[in-house]
Amino acid sequence: MLYRRDDRRHWSDVYGARAVDEVSWYQAEADLSARLIQEIAPDRSVSLIDVGGGASVLVAQLEAAGYNGLTVLDLSSTAIAAAQNALGNRAGKVRWIQADVLEAPLRAAGYGVWHDRAVFHFLTEPAARAQYVAQVHHAVAPGGYVLVATFAQDGPTRCSGLDVMRYSPEQLHAEFGMGFLFVKAEREEHWTPRGTMQAFTYCLCQRVPAG
Repeated sequence: MLYRRDDRRHWSDVYGARAVDEVSWYQAEADLSARLIQEIAPDRSVSLIDVGGGASVLVAQLEAAGYNGLTVLDLSSTAIAAAQNALGNRAGKVRWIQADVLEAPLRAAGYGVWHDRAVFHFLTEPAARAQYVAQVHHAVAPGGYVLVATFAQDGPTRCSGLDVMRYSPEQLHAEFGMGFLFVKAEREEHWTPRGTMQAFTYCLCQRVPAG
């Protein structure tokens, strides 16, 4: 499905009902994402967007590592506020966008790195996934990188009361198509704050020029 009109309320309710470190996707350190980003983008001036990054610790890790072109996009104002509070006066160094990723007015070819951990797998309808991929085509510069993490094939079938998709590396790359060169994939076994394991597939691709 495409995002529903009440999705902002849904995610604000999720964050309102639990502390940031109690939601299932919470990571004390986003080490895998941070490592992959630093491998592909050693230039700290790269423009990077973290989709669904509200309340994630990744932006704080990257800012501390010297990255200065950071953007965080999230549907939930509550999640964004949590991330801003965690950063304190460093939050002013980050561009914050509260929007639906499918409709956000992103800059054409504005980003060298697109990162998404656990947004894409909520797009259960082909039309929504096609719209997401169109946004990536629009917003990522040719030669830029796209790092998307979803539940793996043996991961959960639902999260936060919503159905999700599960992917192998090959299936995830296929969603993006010929315009994206497969670079590498990694598996993460994430332990939730409640002590259950969730398997993730990380797929790293590179945007190639048309033709």
